[in-house]
Amino acid sequence: MPKVLAIDQGTTATKAYTLDTDGRFTLRYAAEHQQYYPQPGWVEHDPLELLENIRHALDAAGDVAAMGIDHQGETVVAWDSRSGEPIYNAIVWQDQRTDAFVRRLKNEGAEPMTLERAGLPLDPYFSASKLRWILKNVPAAGRLARSGHLMMGTSDSFFLYRLTGRYATDVTAASRTSLMNIATCTWDPALCELFEIPVACLPPIHPTTGFFGYVKTNHREIPVQACVVDQQAALMGHGCFRPGAVKATFGTGVFAQVNTGSTLKGESAGGILPTVAWQMKGERVVYAADAGVYNAASAVNWAKHLRLFDQFSEIDRFDKPPAIVRGIIFVPALSGLACPFWDRTAAGLWIGMDLDTDRMDLCQAVLEGIAFRTAQLLDAASCLTKKISWLSVDGGMTANNYFCQFLADATGCEIVVQASPDITTYGTGRFALLGSGLVKTLSDLPPAQPPRKKFLPRQDLSPLKERFDEAVSRSRDWRRSGEK
Repeated sequence: MPKVLAIDQGTTATKAYTLDTDGRFTLRYAAEHQQYYPQPGWVEHDPLELLENIRHALDAAGDVAAMGIDHQGETVVAWDSRSGEPIYNAIVWQDQRTDAFVRRLKNEGAEPMTLERAGLPLDPYFSASKLRWILKNVPAAGRLARSGHLMMGTSDSFFLYRLTGRYATDVTAASRTSLMNIATCTWDPALCELFEIPVACLPPIHPTTGFFGYVKTNHREIPVQACVVDQQAALMGHGCFRPGAVKATFGTGVFAQVNTGSTLKGESAGGILPTVAWQMKGERVVYAADAGVYNAASAVNWAKHLRLFDQFSEIDRFDKPPAIVRGIIFVPALSGLACPFWDRTAAGLWIGMDLDTDRMDLCQAVLEGIAFRTAQLLDAASCLTKKISWLSVDGGMTANNYFCQFLADATGCEIVVQASPDITTYGTGRFALLGSGLVKTLSDLPPAQPPRKKFLPRQDLSPLKERFDEAVSRSRDWRRSGEK
């Protein structure tokens, strides 16, 4: 049975599965990588470690007809075109080092231009300011740029260059940089000038599916037929093929996307951002609307690191009523607030504690805070689609029954938990099947696996949204960070 390899190079780990035309989805490789925090608010990865894990995944693939790769999206790498060696660590999407520069651009009135041209607000989350930081702060970057040997972009472009020798990125990744014109899907000279990025240093933009070159493994050469941002891969994995279909992924953060078809939609006032869902080779671009929360599983893991709990089974159920009902609220703004606020000065907080509050109360509030932030995303997205009553979800946090039930209650939606914990990689496999020609159309793709579980709302928590909104407002404008 013909099969493809799907590699998911994520924020915390690299995973690889094979997917065949009958829908058999088999884990081949998984490995975590080191996280680096050189200064407060800085987050980095070793790009060579990421590349090595991808190579191990390729070696474990076996006989496959083609492959696809998804990646972290806004994470960036810069390297020397002659040696392929990175000149600095990968700067991760969570990184906040450029906050002061971004705030300066806002104060100068630059945000209307980025919203109009890129569809994105000014925020350190997106790639452009990170690339500028490398140019301004890594001595080798300027020398290489002047000599014409600097290559830089989102992490996929580095992986493709080192694996295939081809310098390329896809339209979904380019749409997350703040450097691509969202309407024309080309690098925008005015945006590049704003961020002081030489267009010549950026990779050519390609459709999501199509030939990206050959990768050599210990078996043979494999054609790379798909490259895509992880959240757009998840949109494909969920089967959100039609306009109005919505998914939410609960990984390091929360990432919700709505397929908007050929229509470029966004609502800057509500913080909902237009993005590219995908572009099949030879076809028109399909757009999506994007909304995110910076901290989800990262907040839960932080609480575990604080020893508020030891095993995840401890927080799968609670004996007390919801923490918010008892006045205890957690705002998961440990890395600031994304949609719809886009406020990096916000800080995480618990509020409402007293002398009777225990560690389980705090854990319960963490799960509830993530659910209420998700409800804010869906409320903001409601201006772009009909009322959302059904939400397909995936990610590690969906294994927690308390969280999923509370999410149903907080959003008023039926929550449908996907069977596969790696629906992102499943989506990448679907792209690779399409790109390789093993599958001709979306309707011919292997069917989605039956959902693992469904959660229906049991209680109306909408009266408490205002209370949560008040807590969010208290978390805002707390931090003041300077760029070094």
